[in-house]
Amino acid sequence: MNIIKIACLGLSGVLLGLFLRQVHSPFSEIVSLSACLLIIFYSLTKLSSAFEIINELGTYIASERSYFRILLKIIGITYIADFSSGICKDAGYSAIAGQIEIFGKISILAVSTPIIMALLGTVYTFL
Repeated sequence: MNIIKIACLGLSGVLLGLFLRQVHSPFSEIVSLSACLLIIFYSLTKLSSAFEIINELGTYIASERSYFRILLKIIGITYIADFSSGICKDAGYSAIAGQIEIFGKISILAVSTPIIMALLGTVYTFL
């Protein structure tokens, strides 16, 4: 199970970072950054299978490709906002993290407007 490996890597990085912080070593931040980079690189290797599945889903909804692109944009905005917000929170900048989250939500609302309008149009035709 890959998640167990990643969880062990993350927890090992945290524990080693905490230990090095207690002995006032400047390497605690390097250990934390290294663990983050290893997890990110491992995650990027898993993206190829996710893109294959997404392309396969795209063939099923070929009639409305624009909605599929919007869905992919929403997923991207969500991941980027969550990732950058988490980094800001870990660095102690909660206010900036909150602003990133708010901007992400507003961006999702703006990008999803065509889907919302199409849904309202469909509901209106039934009434």
